[in-house]
Amino acid sequence: MAIRLPIVNPDVLVPPPPSRTDGVLLLRVGDLAQRTQKTVRALHLYEELGLLQPVERSKGGFRLYSDDAVLRVRWISRLQDLGFSLPDIRELVAEWERSGSATGAMAKIRELYQQKLLDTERQLQHLEQLRDELRSSVAYLETCDECEPARLITSCPQCDLHGCGAPELVAGLHGPRHD
Repeated sequence: MAIRLPIVNPDVLVPPPPSRTDGVLLLRVGDLAQRTQKTVRALHLYEELGLLQPVERSKGGFRLYSDDAVLRVRWISRLQDLGFSLPDIRELVAEWERSGSATGAMAKIRELYQQKLLDTERQLQHLEQLRDELRSSVAYLETCDECEPARLITSCPQCDLHGCGAPELVAGLHGPRHD
């Protein structure tokens, strides 16, 4: 009678449960990556830059993070969404840590966020202008299917069907040609 041995021990495929210290659940780097939708490599980079620190290491040397790390990673992501680079964020954290008082630290952060708010509002205005230009261009171009099929593209700049000038996004098509 032949003895069949399993090819892989199924217990090896299942990672050990997260560690607990003083009743607090600690996350492995993979768990943190999954919760924050970041890669493990990104989290290691955050650690290398001093933006994220594990609270301890497991007996096997694995990084273990508190639940606060989820908030920290999301904060880093939000700052990146605002246009901050990782070195910018590292400098922000360094300034925060060097600040002598909570009031001073918060004033610096408030000033920085106010500037980002102004920049964001300017970007929104610019995007609204682009949206309006695109809307008028699309509306203009939707009337172009009324053209006679035999009409040549060279007659478009002098199109008399619209009674007004073409929006810049359309008019720019009729600029000087280079043959």
